[in-house]
Amino acid sequence: MESNNKGQLLALDNPHPNSNYRVTCETPELTCVCPITGQPDFATVTIEYIPGPKIIELKSLKLYLWGFRDHGGFHEDVTNQILDDLVNLLSPQSMQVKTLWNPRGGITTTVIASFPN
Repeated sequence: MESNNKGQLLALDNPHPNSNYRVTCETPELTCVCPITGQPDFATVTIEYIPGPKIIELKSLKLYLWGFRDHGGFHEDVTNQILDDLVNLLSPQSMQVKTLWNPRGGITTTVIASFPN
């Protein structure tokens, strides 16, 4: 199981392993710190996946995402770290993590990381 400063991700058995269905989780509460300036960055994260044998336990996901709050990371790094941790834990059929970062200096950044590539 993957973890960061705040929380450990927990996986649950997929209650419908023979069904092909899509799960979408979204929160506007993703924050991290710019590794260069130390200023906070804020984003909405959307996680969409087709489960394999496991699904994510939502409270653990919330606490895991909160763990980025004091983490210094570029937008691309944070997005790909979330994808990597969730894919390693859940072994989904497919997954996409999209982060939409609030404007900084008038520029909005969107990062989309997908599995499989």
